[in-house]
Amino acid sequence: MQQDQDTIAAIATPPGVGAIGIVRVSGPRARVIARAITGVLPQPKQATHRVFRAADGSPLDKGLVLFFEAPASYTGEDVLELQGHGGPRVLDGVLACALSHGARPAQPGEFTERAFLNGRLDLAQAEAVADLIDSQTQAAARAAVRSLMGDFSKEITLLSKEIGDLRVFFEADIDFSEEPVSVLDSNAAQARLNHSNQRLSSLLDQARPGSLLAHGARAVLAGLPNAGKSSLMNALAREDRAIVSTTPGTTRDVVDTTIDVAGIAVQLTDTAGLRESTDYVEEEGVRRATQAIEQADLVLFVIDDTEPQTSQNHASMAPDADRMLRVYNKCDLSGRASGVVEDEGARSVAVSAKTGVGIDVLERAIQQMLGYTGMGDLPLMARRRHIEALLAAQTHLQAAEQQVGLAHELLAEELRLAQRALGEITGQVTTEDLLGQIFSKFCIGK
Repeated sequence: MQQDQDTIAAIATPPGVGAIGIVRVSGPRARVIARAITGVLPQPKQATHRVFRAADGSPLDKGLVLFFEAPASYTGEDVLELQGHGGPRVLDGVLACALSHGARPAQPGEFTERAFLNGRLDLAQAEAVADLIDSQTQAAARAAVRSLMGDFSKEITLLSKEIGDLRVFFEADIDFSEEPVSVLDSNAAQARLNHSNQRLSSLLDQARPGSLLAHGARAVLAGLPNAGKSSLMNALAREDRAIVSTTPGTTRDVVDTTIDVAGIAVQLTDTAGLRESTDYVEEEGVRRATQAIEQADLVLFVIDDTEPQTSQNHASMAPDADRMLRVYNKCDLSGRASGVVEDEGARSVAVSAKTGVGIDVLERAIQQMLGYTGMGDLPLMARRRHIEALLAAQTHLQAAEQQVGLAHELLAEELRLAQRALGEITGQVTTEDLLGQIFSKFCIGK
């Protein structure tokens, strides 16, 4: 947790060689460090070109110095940024100099943690910072920016206020039961609770696909040897990621790549063909394939459409139908029309990995199976903990509806618990353990 008197410093640009590198400093000694390294304290928010010097006066680098005065800074504290050349040794020297003048190395996410603790960001916005940095698709980045700008937090705050306003009436009825106070009749209370529930359901509808955008999904290609799994991976990835051969058993280990399916980052795994084998290496490949299938969000069970009956007999190796999409491959050889296949008891698509026909239909089917259509308003970037908190709030609101006209004490308590669940999203209700889990996953310097 934050130590109020500490000044922290870190390299804020990625490791490696680059044109520009930044050392960031935050805390009460930022002014002292600015003068010590650059010889000046620049006017706030004005870039100044200076030589960066070590404690003995020798030059370390030459670049721009920026100073942001508290509270008008990212962290809400005095912040110094030293923008120089992007060589690792250069940046290490500038950072070491800042540390020698009283700063300490920043922990992962500590700058953003201070921004939260000092009221510059709420917790949902702080998490959106990490989600934006980690975005693997443009859709995920846009959703993260929307949450960073406060759209998600605003919706949570408005809903919480609506629930709080309703709480007032019932708690007044409890506290002043002997006094004439204005209370809602049952019909009005039911109507307002229904409205809050509908608003919460709408929020969940926007947050669920946002969670999928944030974390992506895992899909596994499974099936018999030589069904065309590796060819299908290459077709979906639009590049040669897996070795393709007509020899059965070519793929003996799992091969991963990440593809963009309408904005969803899907980790696609090619696996060894599912068959019994006396070859130890191939047997281990099948074991790993089975393990990958068990852990996947979606399994694409690839069937050689020139021998569909043989492959279908092995479909029992695949998971339940809710997680399985049958892909009839080689339709250019079988003569089957590409696209959705009317296959009783299973969702199926016919494609040719070789020619590419049907791949667009397969991608839409993957979207639908994962529960994301990519249509309508841009989703709100949400994490699993946000979804869990929204579901908890929904449970308490539904419980409150059951108490209308019965026990106002229980009703008011359910409303309080609903508000508390919503407060966990924005950080109005937090624990040190939760903050530690969240910010420890940030990169150092952010």
